[in-house]
Amino acid sequence: MAAEQSVELFVRIAGVSGFLAVALGAYGSHGLKKKVDDKTYEVFQTANRYHFIHTLALLATPLTKHPTIVGSLLVLGMLGFCGTCYISTLSGSTTLYKLTPYGGMTLMAGWIAMAF
Repeated sequence: MAAEQSVELFVRIAGVSGFLAVALGAYGSHGLKKKVDDKTYEVFQTANRYHFIHTLALLATPLTKHPTIVGSLLVLGMLGFCGTCYISTLSGSTTLYKLTPYGGMTLMAGWIAMAF
């Protein structure tokens, strides 16, 4: 994938991700909060906060030396961390929680890749 295409792709992904973060945040505040216990709601809120932060970070990928690497790590990290938290809280299943730390480590790798 050419550098310009990857930059455009990650900005588009950030747009969709931002939309999803707002939609999920609204659902969490107006629908989910009444249906789950406080601990589950806190996990959902953490996922949503990280989702927003890393969506904004994804917008910075065009400014990095290696946008394809940085963008890929951030997207995979959001799916791995935020995605597993969302799925677990919405489904009630905790089987994906074992994958959540790998998503977090991938997010950290994305930040470090941004620095170099």
